[in-house]
Amino acid sequence: MAHIIVVGNEKGGSGKSTTSMHVTTALARMGHSVGGLDLDVRQRSFGRYLENRAAFCARMGLDLPMPVLAQLGDGPDPLTPALELLEKQCDFILLDCPGSHTKLSQMAHTVADTLITPLNDSFVDFDLLARMSPDGEVLGPSIYAEMVWNARQLRAQAGAGPIDWLVLRNRLGTQQMHNKRKVGGALAALSKRIGFRVAPGFSERVIFRELFPNGLTLLDLKDVGTETMSMSHIAARQELRDLIAELRLPGVTITF
Repeated sequence: MAHIIVVGNEKGGSGKSTTSMHVTTALARMGHSVGGLDLDVRQRSFGRYLENRAAFCARMGLDLPMPVLAQLGDGPDPLTPALELLEKQCDFILLDCPGSHTKLSQMAHTVADTLITPLNDSFVDFDLLARMSPDGEVLGPSIYAEMVWNARQLRAQAGAGPIDWLVLRNRLGTQQMHNKRKVGGALAALSKRIGFRVAPGFSERVIFRELFPNGLTLLDLKDVGTETMSMSHIAARQELRDLIAELRLPGVTITF
């Protein structure tokens, strides 16, 4: 069966769609068949990215590696038919969840083999995972962590495997080192209590956003005529390599 990756967080602006775009494109460029589902039925950033990629390739006559974009079905369970369709043709399926609590997002978490939760590196985003006292003591899991716990329980009852949960610290700044250490310490303590791994995510780089209108990522630059990589491009590429390595996906060897 396909390995299902869910990118989830109940807070907007944390980098979910950026993560989805780069993970699916990286896996496709490494030769894996990849399917994608955008569960944010209003904003659809991930879905539009894949549509932009197909349109750009058609317009320019290019044959870039292409994740398959599936559409949700109708009826009370729109997710299952779409997953069944993708599982027939894909090694990996990525589900990009909305930045809010929805039934679709709940369903997606129960089918996740790998869960990626991007967070901006601040206590505002940390509050989604845990409640803290004014002096920095972790009091207990918060709304999103409880939802993941419920998803894990449902998977266990169904005899499915565990969820490998990775929390990404996005937009790690070079300044405000005291806050950075405090967030890092709180995440390390919480990870042991509720069972997730922590890894650095993406920095704030223009390259992660500027290629969106054409459905491209920095891995596509040479194929579209960019021969020279800037230092920022090289650093961004390494961040993506580190993320793919940290995901520990089955059968994946990094080749970019």
